[in-house]
Amino acid sequence: MYNHNTTKAIRIGGLTVGGGAPILVQSMLNVPAHDVEGNVRQALALQDAGCEILRVSVPDRETIPTVEALKKVLKIPLVADIHFDWRLAMESVAAGVDKVRINPGNIGDESHVKAVADCCRAANVPIRIGVNSGSVEKEILAKYGAPTAKAIVESGLYHISLLEKYDFNDIVLSLKSSDTRRMYDSYVLAAEKCPYPLHLGVTEAGTAGMGTVKSAAGIGGLLLRGIGDTIRVSLTDDPVREVETGISLLKALDLRSQGIRFVSCPTCGRTKIDLIGLANRAEERLKSVDKNITVAIMGCVVNGPGEAKEADIGIAGGDGCGVLFRHGEVLRKVPEEALLDALIEEIEKL
Repeated sequence: MYNHNTTKAIRIGGLTVGGGAPILVQSMLNVPAHDVEGNVRQALALQDAGCEILRVSVPDRETIPTVEALKKVLKIPLVADIHFDWRLAMESVAAGVDKVRINPGNIGDESHVKAVADCCRAANVPIRIGVNSGSVEKEILAKYGAPTAKAIVESGLYHISLLEKYDFNDIVLSLKSSDTRRMYDSYVLAAEKCPYPLHLGVTEAGTAGMGTVKSAAGIGGLLLRGIGDTIRVSLTDDPVREVETGISLLKALDLRSQGIRFVSCPTCGRTKIDLIGLANRAEERLKSVDKNITVAIMGCVVNGPGEAKEADIGIAGGDGCGVLFRHGEVLRKVPEEALLDALIEEIEKL
């Protein structure tokens, strides 16, 4: 039975995935693959945002200079995303990538799989097998009648067997679907059969609103069961937002302690300050603070020091003013326009 703490530990660059290592947040560059400067610029922005593993598309040989340029500037591991042309995997390894993402079933005959496995083994580069509901083999689809969870998992296990046949087992497995329930069921089933680290994601999840909800349900549900070693929140949006959402998801599940955790109430008829604006400004101004604390932004004294008494520090609104409190104890009253500055000043003391 799968357990996050007992999966095979895989080294990706300077990081460890699986074996109880911290769950890592991934994203993928979406700048045109041949735009070297654009990819470098976006990669650095993602790295600054907290991305821990970054993937780049390698559709042809002309993309290799992009890979080389990224490796020169990045401090985080780089993954080459390969489809169809097995030679691009080998060229990416030569260019210094830290992991290769392939679907062994679409890179040609088994001699190609062996060549990639041999190349990656020699360079100590792991391989992520990427299966999704649209890439399941025809024979498996015919067996199950549709890309069901069982079909997706069977495809993944088949691809694992191809690599194991050639004595390669530095493997990470992903089994994605745009259907949240199917994605969830696939990973639960794989967790019973697979000893390798699992990369979680709801593929083609949609725009920021719906994509965040689907990812929180699918990825979050699995993580709560102890399933998953790396995650990607796929959004039709700036990939920096993917990273921020992924980090927020891990914080919400107490799987990530760096940075501030926010508590804020949804407001009600008692609220007499602009709490929504205040909460948004607080998140923006404090997003770079890496203190391991909980901050509460509450609408009134009813929900403030009482309901948020476990917060390390917080503010609660009143009528044109508010209170600053710590662990439920009121420190002082503060005019509404000075609440946020007072909160930040107090956080700096912690």
